[in-house]
Amino acid sequence: MGWSGREAAPLGVFARRASAFADALLALLARVRRVRIAVLNGVNLDVLDRRDATHYGGLTLSDLESRIYAWSKEFECTTRCRQTNHEGQFIDWCHDALDWADGVILNPGAWSHYSYAIRDAVELFKAPVVEVHLSKIEAREEWRRVSVIGDLATKRVSGEGPEGYRTAIEFLASKR
Repeated sequence: MGWSGREAAPLGVFARRASAFADALLALLARVRRVRIAVLNGVNLDVLDRRDATHYGGLTLSDLESRIYAWSKEFECTTRCRQTNHEGQFIDWCHDALDWADGVILNPGAWSHYSYAIRDAVELFKAPVVEVHLSKIEAREEWRRVSVIGDLATKRVSGEGPEGYRTAIEFLASKR
């Protein structure tokens, strides 16, 4: 049923059109909004440049974070990098990311191999989690080959050096 220019349209028609417009706008905004990524680096990554360059690339944590921010910009993501040598702080940051992150990149360092406390924190994530290791842990010492968070990760990246973070960001950006 239509109406002429002289008649008032039924209020319900406007309400339905406004609702449809609002739904379309929200769907568009969801696609346009930047993916928010938490990058949590763990123990000994603050001295990355002092570690074996054949495994860790010889770059500083600051250099690594600069690359991460550049890659995030390339993929139109918003990223927050954090690093700590304190397990409880790492867990607190996992809890904090629960409230805002659309995706999480974790490199817990040696904690990957034995920290069930970190595993319990990672288990809480509903957002996708990417576990990243600069070195190829599967080809290293036996104790490094086990990751207690590996089965919780949506994706694992190992042995790509700093580029592994780019791979992780690209993966999370594709999830928007």
